[in-house]
Amino acid sequence: MSDATLKTPIAGLHHVTAISGPAQENLNFYTEALKTRLIKQTVNFDAPEMYHLYYGAADARPGSVMTFFNREEGAQGQAGEGAALAFAYAAPPDTLADWQAALGGTISTRFGAQVLSLRDPHGQAFEIVADPSDGAWGEFHSVTLWLADPGPTAAILTDIFGYSYQGEERGDGGLRQRYALPGDAPGRVIDLWQSELPVKARPGAGTIHHIAFRAGDEGHQAALREALIARGQEVTEVKDRQYFKAIYFREPGGVLFEIATDGPGFATDEPLAALGQSLQLPPQHEPRRAELKKALPPLVVV
Repeated sequence: MSDATLKTPIAGLHHVTAISGPAQENLNFYTEALKTRLIKQTVNFDAPEMYHLYYGAADARPGSVMTFFNREEGAQGQAGEGAALAFAYAAPPDTLADWQAALGGTISTRFGAQVLSLRDPHGQAFEIVADPSDGAWGEFHSVTLWLADPGPTAAILTDIFGYSYQGEERGDGGLRQRYALPGDAPGRVIDLWQSELPVKARPGAGTIHHIAFRAGDEGHQAALREALIARGQEVTEVKDRQYFKAIYFREPGGVLFEIATDGPGFATDEPLAALGQSLQLPPQHEPRRAELKKALPPLVVV
């Protein structure tokens, strides 16, 4: 493992995966209200009777991909310690008032930038952050992790992932520490939030399941896996997720982290121009297509 690999090993966020309520409601909000693109209509690999919908920038670039395990029924979740609290999109500063007029929410100031705080129809907290960068709409600005003790998580971010400490602020009933990667990659910011009141996280609709960081290729991913194991983390073997290769581990604060490769990408099973227009199944579930199409609720994709 070279020193260069460990100096800047992560290129921002790859995707964020959350749990939603009914798929059609989720689809309507993220494509119509939030104006992100449906880039993949597939199923949960481990529970294929459930949709797994992907949204992102028009070109489906890593760092813009928000995905949901869509539950038609199930209990509401609860954000809390040991889980991600919210994800944030970046937007030009002069558009924030328009977003508030369209979606509601409240605007505050955080680390010198205006932040519009919102919830989607199933209770998921998300934000739109005023950011002067000229990235495509749908790119991430940051993710906030809710932690009882930010220290061990911060050590993973700085020592292995290449983040640096940017400062801290009190607000929203807790202490927020900011870490960022060099450069301008989408999703280069991670906030660690320590609440003044402990709340236990409960999985369900309206909560984030995991966050995925970006490795350039499989060799890069393998080097990061080696570094994490040397640090005492229990890391999975590489899993083939069809559009990327992935490894998973639960960081010291309890949040499920993934490291995903850029390739092979989302246009491997359908053309870029047609992303999200039809149901795509991984090879292991393709023999069940007729059965799964009957089990999955029909979707109206505009």
